[in-house]
Amino acid sequence: MKKFKLKTGDLVKVITGANKGSEGKIVKILVKKDRAIVEGVNMVSKNVKPSAQNPQGGQNKFEAPIHISNLMLLEKGNTTRVGFRIEGDKKVRFSKKTNAII
Repeated sequence: MKKFKLKTGDLVKVITGANKGSEGKIVKILVKKDRAIVEGVNMVSKNVKPSAQNPQGGQNKFEAPIHISNLMLLEKGNTTRVGFRIEGDKKVRFSKKTNAII
């Protein structure tokens, strides 16, 4: 099983790509594809055919997944790398910039 340093609910910043500089909260992590869905970032439109539920049809806007390597954790407005260490008998995440537990 793959493990990532980012978790659902973390506030992140996009560090590269078309959405560089955008910030948002991680909604979902797609482990098999190494991607994350970030709230309000990488918005795409999809055309929808008319149906019984939606007789008009139209366009749906939603967030597309972003590769996890293009995201960096935000802590107090600054980006930081994440590390792991053992505190007592627990494994905790910490900020490599401020050395504070996340």
